[in-house]
Amino acid sequence: MKFTKMHGCANDYIYVDCTKEDLPNASELSILYSDRHTGIGGDGMILIKPSERADFFMEMYNADGSLGKMCGNGIRCVGKFVYDHRLTDKTELVVDTPAGLRYLSLHVKDGLVESVTVNMGHPSMVPADLPVLVESGKLQYEITSCGKVWSFTPVSMGNPHAVIMVDETKDFPVQQVGEPIEKSPMFPEGVNVEFVKKINAHEVSMRVWERGSGETWACGTGACAVLYACYKNGLTASEITVHLLGGDLKIRYDEATDIIYMTGPAVTVFEGNIG
Repeated sequence: MKFTKMHGCANDYIYVDCTKEDLPNASELSILYSDRHTGIGGDGMILIKPSERADFFMEMYNADGSLGKMCGNGIRCVGKFVYDHRLTDKTELVVDTPAGLRYLSLHVKDGLVESVTVNMGHPSMVPADLPVLVESGKLQYEITSCGKVWSFTPVSMGNPHAVIMVDETKDFPVQQVGEPIEKSPMFPEGVNVEFVKKINAHEVSMRVWERGSGETWACGTGACAVLYACYKNGLTASEITVHLLGGDLKIRYDEATDIIYMTGPAVTVFEGNIG
């Protein structure tokens, strides 16, 4: 298997070109090769496949082998992969995902993609869209973890998120608080949990516990969910910089169209073959 290791703000995946030949047992391979001690290492595996209604299809597996619907950092790297590997010469792409179509604008420097802007689609706070077992009509709900009650805002970006405001992210016990929330019966399909500190109206810091992967250094859909939750709760402007452990993402909400845009880097780490 030929692969390319890539990352967006240190949210790293193993990418495989499946445009001409499919990869069997992808779920098992994601578990095997995502291991950072005995495998390639990554937050999961992403397959790039043909699509009947878009330029490409992105199939994403988490490190535990579960199938994901969408990954903001991952899809930026898909754009870089297909352009840098000359699978396309377009700089405006449509990528199909289990969460729907996503529209990419590639920013090229010296013949290689340096960063990507993604139309991340329409956010939703409708509980059934996540899903989360609460009554609709509120911005915030409560959940208990580690003996403490936490207020969260539910947001779907094609995958589920619970956004929690905290006083400090630097030393926050992400796993201790995040893992029980991810596995709570309140979220029948699990949830990504974002812990967020407001810096000012245009900046926040964020750490994330990702469903199926644990704490990662960045989450693109999570950053989009954070902006939407903060904006709807009156905490920030409609365009902010989200500071993550792996770097910064620029997130913008266009209220007129109800669409969120994300801009961030895409980086190739190395390529190889494994058998």
